[in-house]
Amino acid sequence: MTARVVAGKAVPRGAFPHVKVAGGFVFVSGTSSRRADNTFAGVSVDEFGTTNLDIRVQTRAVIENIGDLLRSVGANLADLVQVTTYLVNMNDFGGYNEVWAEFFDTSGPTRTTVAVHQLPHPHLLIEIQAVALLPSGGQS
Repeated sequence: MTARVVAGKAVPRGAFPHVKVAGGFVFVSGTSSRRADNTFAGVSVDEFGTTNLDIRVQTRAVIENIGDLLRSVGANLADLVQVTTYLVNMNDFGGYNEVWAEFFDTSGPTRTTVAVHQLPHPHLLIEIQAVALLPSGGQS
């Protein structure tokens, strides 16, 4: 088994890796829209301090972050077999689904989406954990 914290990505907010390769599978820890500088994609604050959160921007950033993590071990989004998505508000399900369809169709990974009370930061609307099959020739 190989565990990896990937350089250039947001450092995990606890003692766990971004990815773990075991038995030919890549397990991706819960991933958000957090950037390496600890800012968040899909978050803007206006001059009055009003925070606006965008599920579409956050979803796109999460999927792209997962793609980066998979590439670090020689896999990619096409290798995903299963994902679990955590949404703070199921009213965001439509926007999440729209962006999902930019990356995947019905031949993509299986998926479960659940509502949660909150995520590790109040600006997060979504977090996704994933499992991929490591292609032959990938890093272990």
